Amino acid sequence: MKFTIIRILTLTLTLSLALAVSGAGAESPTEAVKSVVDEVIRTLQDPSLKAPAMKKQRRDRVKQIVDRRFDYEEMAKRSLSASWKSLSASQRQEFVRLFGELLEASYSDKIMNYSDEKVQYSPELKEGDDYAEVRTMVMRKNDKIPMNYRLMHKSQGWMVYDVVIEGVSLVSNYRTQFGQVIRESSYNELVRRLRAKIDEMQKIQKM
Repeated sequence: MKFTIIRILTLTLTLSLALAVSGAGAESPTEAVKSVVDEVIRTLQDPSLKAPAMKKQRRDRVKQIVDRRFDYEEMAKRSLSASWKSLSASQRQEFVRLFGELLEASYSDKIMNYSDEKVQYSPELKEGDDYAEVRTMVMRKNDKIPMNYRLMHKSQGWMVYDVVIEGVSLVSNYRTQFGQVIRESSYNELVRRLRAKIDEMQKIQKM
């Protein structure tokens, strides 16, 4: 009898610990976004990375943080819309890489120019169990910029698949641009233009 009670207590304790660990890992969409934003801000405020000579290291550190939470494949697929289905596996892989480089080249300087702006969070919006939108407001000295993150739940947690800045969806904006190039020319021409644009922006950033 004593052995049975000890066994039950042991099993109960084990189950309780398992549930506690599981609950601790169940990050909410807002917590997922906030963890990235906070870590990026800490990196940008790090005195050891402030020197001009540390610019590349600071940029690379921020990219590593953002890459862990942004689903570039999902963003690229949604930006190409129906054209994604006609691509081979290697073409898809190449386009996802280009899309990630385009985002980095387009927005990294804006992130690097952070100057102690504050971020306010509004209650998140959930769509079922797998989709959510985290609404934030970037507070600048004389301005407010609404920035909303759209996320979907995957095996690795909540992942960002779109960002809406001042009411404009990043994915929808690229979808319009990419679709126009493909209709007027071809997918190969879109890839050529993306490569040229990325090269141009990367050269400017190195100046």
